[in-house]
Amino acid sequence: MMPDHSGSGRGSASTGPQCSPGPIGGHGPAAGGLARAALPYLDHSAAQAIQVYVSNPRGWALTSGDPAQDEAFAAGCAERGAPVYVHASLLVNLGSPTPQTVQRSADTLAHALRRAAAIGAQGVVFHAGSSVEPGYAGTAMRQVREALLPLLDTAAAQQLPRLLVEPSAGGGASLAARVEALGPYLDAVEYHPGLGVCFDTCHAWAAGHDLARTGGMTQTLDTLVATVGADRLWLVHANDSRDGCGSTRDRHSSIGAGQIGVPAFAELLSHPAVAGVPIIVETPNDDGAGHPKDIATLRALL
Repeated sequence: MMPDHSGSGRGSASTGPQCSPGPIGGHGPAAGGLARAALPYLDHSAAQAIQVYVSNPRGWALTSGDPAQDEAFAAGCAERGAPVYVHASLLVNLGSPTPQTVQRSADTLAHALRRAAAIGAQGVVFHAGSSVEPGYAGTAMRQVREALLPLLDTAAAQQLPRLLVEPSAGGGASLAARVEALGPYLDAVEYHPGLGVCFDTCHAWAAGHDLARTGGMTQTLDTLVATVGADRLWLVHANDSRDGCGSTRDRHSSIGAGQIGVPAFAELLSHPAVAGVPIIVETPNDDGAGHPKDIATLRALL
Protein backbone atom coordinates (compact mmCIF):
# COMPACT_ATOMS: atom_id res chain seq x y z
CA MET A 1 0.00 0.00 0.00
CA MET A 2 1.05 3.59 -0.56
CA PRO A 3 2.33 5.25 2.62
CA ASP A 4 0.07 7.78 4.33
CA HIS A 5 0.71 11.14 2.68
CA SER A 6 -2.07 13.16 4.28
CA GLY A 7 0.23 15.93 5.49
CA SER A 8 0.66 19.06 3.42
CA GLY A 9 3.35 21.22 5.01
CA ARG A 10 7.08 21.58 4.48
CA GLY A 11 9.47 19.58 6.60
CA SER A 12 13.15 19.11 7.25
CA ALA A 13 15.28 16.20 6.15
CA SER A 14 14.72 13.08 8.18
CA THR A 15 17.44 12.07 10.59
CA GLY A 16 15.80 8.85 11.74
CA PRO A 17 17.03 5.31 11.16
CA GLN A 18 17.48 4.08 7.61
CA CYS A 19 14.59 2.02 6.27
CA SER A 20 13.90 -0.06 3.20
CA PRO A 21 12.13 1.39 0.17
CA GLY A 22 8.84 0.04 -1.09
CA PRO A 23 8.38 -2.48 -3.90
CA ILE A 24 10.76 -2.30 -6.85
CA GLY A 25 9.32 -2.64 -10.34
CA GLY A 26 9.30 -1.09 -13.80
CA HIS A 27 7.38 0.60 -16.57
CA GLY A 28 5.48 -2.14 -18.34
CA PRO A 29 3.95 -2.54 -21.81
CA ALA A 30 0.29 -1.92 -22.60
CA ALA A 31 0.02 -2.60 -26.34
CA GLY A 32 -2.52 -5.29 -27.12
CA GLY A 33 -4.31 -4.97 -23.78
CA LEU A 34 -3.10 -4.22 -20.29
CA ALA A 35 -3.65 -7.67 -18.87
CA ARG A 36 -2.23 -9.46 -21.91
CA ALA A 37 0.88 -7.29 -22.04
CA ALA A 38 1.61 -6.16 -18.50
CA LEU A 39 0.88 -9.22 -16.37
CA PRO A 40 3.44 -11.40 -18.21
CA TYR A 41 5.87 -8.48 -17.87
CA LEU A 42 5.38 -8.49 -14.10
CA ASP A 43 6.11 -12.19 -13.89
CA HIS A 44 9.06 -12.19 -16.31
CA SER A 45 10.80 -9.22 -14.72
CA ALA A 46 9.96 -10.16 -11.10
CA ALA A 47 8.63 -6.62 -10.74
CA GLN A 48 6.82 -5.86 -7.49
CA ALA A 49 5.27 -2.63 -8.84
CA ILE A 50 4.32 -1.38 -12.28
CA GLN A 51 3.81 1.85 -14.19
CA VAL A 52 1.90 2.00 -17.49
CA TYR A 53 0.59 4.44 -20.06
CA VAL A 54 -3.18 4.57 -20.57
CA SER A 55 -3.03 6.74 -23.70
CA ASN A 56 -0.57 7.47 -26.48
CA PRO A 57 2.52 8.80 -24.65
CA ARG A 58 3.34 11.10 -27.55
CA GLY A 59 -0.15 12.03 -28.73
CA TRP A 60 -3.40 13.62 -27.56
CA ALA A 61 -5.78 10.81 -28.52
CA LEU A 62 -7.69 9.55 -25.47
CA THR A 63 -9.29 6.10 -25.37
CA SER A 64 -11.77 4.52 -22.98
CA GLY A 65 -9.75 1.33 -22.72
CA ASP A 66 -11.02 -2.24 -22.67
CA PRO A 67 -13.12 -2.88 -19.52
CA ALA A 68 -12.36 -6.61 -19.57
CA GLN A 69 -8.62 -5.99 -19.87
CA ASP A 70 -8.79 -3.29 -17.18
CA GLU A 71 -10.55 -5.62 -14.78
CA ALA A 72 -8.18 -8.50 -15.47
CA PHE A 73 -5.14 -6.25 -15.09
CA ALA A 74 -6.35 -4.75 -11.81
CA ALA A 75 -7.16 -8.21 -10.44
CA GLY A 76 -3.83 -9.62 -11.57
CA CYS A 77 -1.86 -6.80 -9.94
CA ALA A 78 -3.88 -7.13 -6.75
CA GLU A 79 -3.20 -10.88 -6.64
CA ARG A 80 0.50 -10.19 -7.02
CA GLY A 81 0.45 -7.37 -4.48
CA ALA A 82 1.90 -5.01 -7.09
CA PRO A 83 0.94 -1.33 -6.78
CA VAL A 84 0.10 0.37 -10.09
CA TYR A 85 0.96 3.84 -11.36
CA VAL A 86 -0.04 5.62 -14.54
CA HIS A 87 2.29 7.93 -16.45
CA ALA A 88 0.36 10.63 -18.28
CA SER A 89 1.20 11.59 -21.86
CA LEU A 90 4.61 13.19 -22.29
CA LEU A 91 2.89 16.09 -24.12
CA VAL A 92 1.21 17.38 -20.95
CA ASN A 93 2.34 20.96 -20.30
CA LEU A 94 0.13 23.12 -18.12
CA GLY A 95 2.58 26.03 -18.49
CA SER A 96 2.39 26.29 -22.27
CA PRO A 97 1.70 29.71 -23.83
CA THR A 98 -0.62 27.92 -26.28
CA PRO A 99 -4.17 27.77 -24.80
CA GLN A 100 -5.05 24.64 -26.76
CA THR A 101 -2.08 22.79 -25.27
CA VAL A 102 -3.08 23.80 -21.75
CA GLN A 103 -6.66 22.60 -22.29
CA ARG A 104 -5.53 19.35 -23.85
CA SER A 105 -3.11 18.83 -20.97
CA ALA A 106 -5.86 19.31 -18.38
CA ASP A 107 -8.18 16.99 -20.32
CA THR A 108 -5.42 14.37 -20.57
CA LEU A 109 -4.80 14.47 -16.81
CA ALA A 110 -8.52 14.16 -16.10
CA HIS A 111 -8.67 11.18 -18.46
CA ALA A 112 -5.58 9.61 -16.86
CA LEU A 113 -7.16 9.93 -13.40
CA ARG A 114 -10.34 8.20 -14.55
CA ARG A 115 -8.42 5.42 -16.29
CA ALA A 116 -6.12 5.06 -13.29
CA ALA A 117 -9.15 4.53 -11.06
CA ALA A 118 -10.47 1.89 -13.47
CA ILE A 119 -7.26 -0.16 -13.26
CA GLY A 120 -6.73 0.24 -9.53
CA ALA A 121 -3.75 2.59 -9.80
CA GLN A 122 -2.52 4.60 -6.85
CA GLY A 123 -1.29 7.68 -8.70
CA VAL A 124 -0.84 9.51 -11.99
CA VAL A 125 2.61 10.92 -12.83
CA PHE A 126 2.93 14.01 -15.03
CA HIS A 127 5.84 16.23 -16.00
CA ALA A 128 6.11 19.67 -14.40
CA GLY A 129 6.18 21.33 -17.81
CA SER A 130 7.69 24.48 -19.26
CA SER A 131 6.70 28.07 -19.92
CA VAL A 132 8.45 27.63 -23.32
CA GLU A 133 9.18 31.37 -23.38
CA PRO A 134 11.26 32.67 -20.41
CA GLY A 135 9.14 35.80 -19.99
CA TYR A 136 6.01 33.72 -19.66
CA ALA A 137 6.96 31.98 -16.38
CA GLY A 138 4.64 34.01 -14.12
CA THR A 139 1.63 33.39 -16.32
CA ALA A 140 2.62 29.74 -16.68
CA MET A 141 2.52 29.22 -12.91
CA ARG A 142 -0.93 30.83 -12.74
CA GLN A 143 -2.05 28.36 -15.41
CA VAL A 144 -0.69 25.50 -13.30
CA ARG A 145 -2.77 26.74 -10.38
CA GLU A 146 -5.95 27.22 -12.44
CA ALA A 147 -5.68 23.80 -14.07
CA LEU A 148 -4.41 21.67 -11.20
CA LEU A 149 -6.52 22.88 -8.27
CA PRO A 150 -9.84 21.74 -9.79
CA LEU A 151 -8.30 18.38 -10.75
CA LEU A 152 -6.87 17.90 -7.26
CA ASP A 153 -10.15 18.85 -5.59
CA THR A 154 -12.13 16.53 -7.87
CA ALA A 155 -9.73 13.66 -7.27
CA ALA A 156 -10.04 14.13 -3.52
CA ALA A 157 -13.83 14.41 -3.60
CA GLN A 158 -14.28 11.36 -5.83
CA GLN A 159 -11.51 9.32 -4.16
CA LEU A 160 -9.58 9.05 -7.41
CA PRO A 161 -5.84 8.27 -7.51
CA ARG A 162 -3.49 11.10 -6.62
CA LEU A 163 -1.39 13.27 -8.92
CA LEU A 164 2.42 13.21 -8.78
CA VAL A 165 4.48 15.98 -10.36
CA GLU A 166 7.81 14.89 -11.84
CA PRO A 167 10.55 17.52 -12.21
CA SER A 168 12.01 17.68 -15.70
CA ALA A 169 15.57 17.21 -16.90
CA GLY A 170 15.94 20.97 -17.27
CA GLY A 171 16.68 23.07 -20.31
CA GLY A 172 14.51 25.67 -21.95
CA ALA A 173 12.11 27.33 -19.54
CA SER A 174 11.32 24.40 -17.22
CA LEU A 175 8.87 25.18 -14.42
CA ALA A 176 10.55 22.66 -12.11
CA ALA A 177 13.78 20.83 -12.87
CA ARG A 178 16.04 21.12 -9.82
CA VAL A 179 14.27 19.89 -6.68
CA GLU A 180 14.34 23.37 -5.13
CA ALA A 181 11.97 24.55 -7.86
CA LEU A 182 9.28 22.25 -6.46
CA GLY A 183 8.72 24.81 -3.70
CA PRO A 184 7.20 27.47 -5.99
CA TYR A 185 5.37 24.75 -7.93
CA LEU A 186 3.61 23.46 -4.82
CA ASP A 187 3.09 27.02 -3.61
CA ALA A 188 1.08 27.61 -6.79
CA VAL A 189 -1.46 24.99 -5.66
CA GLU A 190 -1.32 25.95 -1.97
CA TYR A 191 0.54 22.76 -1.08
CA HIS A 192 -2.61 20.79 -1.86
CA PRO A 193 -2.43 17.45 0.00
CA GLY A 194 -3.41 15.61 -3.18
CA LEU A 195 -0.24 16.55 -5.07
CA GLY A 196 2.86 14.48 -4.45
CA VAL A 197 6.29 14.21 -6.05
CA CYS A 198 7.87 11.63 -8.34
CA PHE A 199 11.66 11.88 -8.14
CA ASP A 200 13.50 10.78 -11.28
CA THR A 201 17.23 10.20 -10.78
CA CYS A 202 18.12 10.79 -14.45
CA HIS A 203 16.14 14.04 -14.51
CA ALA A 204 17.77 15.27 -11.31
CA TRP A 205 21.23 14.44 -12.66
CA ALA A 206 20.51 16.12 -15.99
CA ALA A 207 19.22 19.19 -14.13
CA GLY A 208 22.55 19.55 -12.33
CA HIS A 209 22.32 17.53 -9.10
CA ASP A 210 25.62 15.64 -8.83
CA LEU A 211 24.26 12.32 -7.64
CA ALA A 212 27.48 10.45 -8.49
CA ARG A 213 29.51 12.35 -5.90
CA THR A 214 29.72 10.54 -2.57
CA GLY A 215 26.85 11.96 -0.54
CA GLY A 216 25.36 13.66 -3.60
CA MET A 217 22.19 11.55 -3.70
CA THR A 218 21.73 11.98 0.03
CA GLN A 219 22.15 15.74 -0.21
CA THR A 220 19.67 15.97 -3.09
CA LEU A 221 17.03 13.96 -1.25
CA ASP A 222 17.64 16.01 1.90
CA THR A 223 17.01 19.15 -0.17
CA LEU A 224 13.87 17.62 -1.63
CA VAL A 225 12.51 16.90 1.85
CA ALA A 226 13.47 20.36 3.10
CA THR A 227 11.69 21.90 0.12
CA VAL A 228 8.41 19.99 -0.02
CA GLY A 229 8.13 18.13 3.28
CA ALA A 230 8.87 14.65 4.52
CA ASP A 231 5.58 13.22 3.23
CA ARG A 232 5.51 14.31 -0.43
CA LEU A 233 7.79 11.76 -2.09
CA TRP A 234 5.38 9.10 -3.35
CA LEU A 235 7.29 7.47 -6.20
CA VAL A 236 10.87 7.17 -7.48
CA HIS A 237 12.00 6.62 -11.06
CA ALA A 238 15.40 4.92 -10.78
CA ASN A 239 17.27 5.52 -14.03
CA ASP A 240 20.97 5.87 -14.78
CA SER A 241 21.97 8.47 -17.39
CA ARG A 242 23.84 8.29 -20.68
CA ASP A 243 24.86 11.96 -20.46
CA GLY A 244 26.77 14.10 -18.02
CA CYS A 245 25.57 15.99 -14.96
CA GLY A 246 23.80 19.19 -15.97
CA SER A 247 23.40 18.09 -19.59
CA THR A 248 19.59 18.68 -19.50
CA ARG A 249 19.31 15.51 -21.62
CA ASP A 250 16.80 12.88 -20.54
CA ARG A 251 18.47 9.74 -21.89
CA HIS A 252 18.22 6.73 -19.60
CA SER A 253 20.78 3.98 -19.10
CA SER A 254 20.64 0.69 -17.25
CA ILE A 255 21.60 0.87 -13.58
CA GLY A 256 25.39 1.04 -13.38
CA ALA A 257 25.84 1.40 -17.14
CA GLY A 258 25.50 5.19 -17.10
CA GLN A 259 27.28 8.13 -15.51
CA ILE A 260 25.41 8.15 -12.20
CA GLY A 261 26.72 4.74 -11.13
CA VAL A 262 25.66 2.03 -8.70
CA PRO A 263 26.89 3.66 -5.42
CA ALA A 264 24.43 6.54 -5.90
CA PHE A 265 21.55 4.07 -6.10
CA ALA A 266 22.72 2.43 -2.89
CA GLU A 267 22.46 5.87 -1.27
CA LEU A 268 19.01 6.33 -2.76
CA LEU A 269 17.69 3.06 -1.37
CA SER A 270 19.04 3.71 2.11
CA HIS A 271 17.69 7.26 2.45
CA PRO A 272 14.90 7.66 5.04
CA ALA A 273 12.78 9.67 2.59
CA VAL A 274 12.50 6.59 0.36
CA ALA A 275 11.25 4.30 3.15
CA GLY A 276 8.17 2.51 1.85
CA VAL A 277 8.22 4.42 -1.46
CA PRO A 278 7.80 2.31 -4.62
CA ILE A 279 10.69 2.35 -7.11
CA ILE A 280 10.11 2.15 -10.88
CA VAL A 281 12.85 1.59 -13.47
CA GLU A 282 12.38 3.18 -16.90
CA THR A 283 15.64 1.89 -18.30
CA PRO A 284 16.19 0.29 -21.74
CA ASN A 285 14.27 -2.97 -22.07
CA ASP A 286 14.02 -3.62 -25.80
CA ASP A 287 15.26 -7.19 -25.47
CA GLY A 288 13.14 -7.93 -22.41
CA ALA A 289 16.27 -8.51 -20.32
CA GLY A 290 17.00 -4.95 -19.19
CA HIS A 291 14.33 -4.50 -16.55
CA PRO A 292 14.78 -7.90 -14.87
CA LYS A 293 18.51 -7.14 -14.56
CA ASP A 294 18.01 -3.61 -13.22
CA ILE A 295 15.33 -4.69 -10.74
CA ALA A 296 17.64 -7.45 -9.52
CA THR A 297 20.54 -4.98 -9.23
CA LEU A 298 18.50 -2.63 -7.08
CA ARG A 299 17.28 -5.47 -4.87
CA ALA A 300 20.85 -6.64 -4.39
CA LEU A 301 21.76 -3.19 -3.06
CA LEU A 302 19.31 -3.68 -0.19
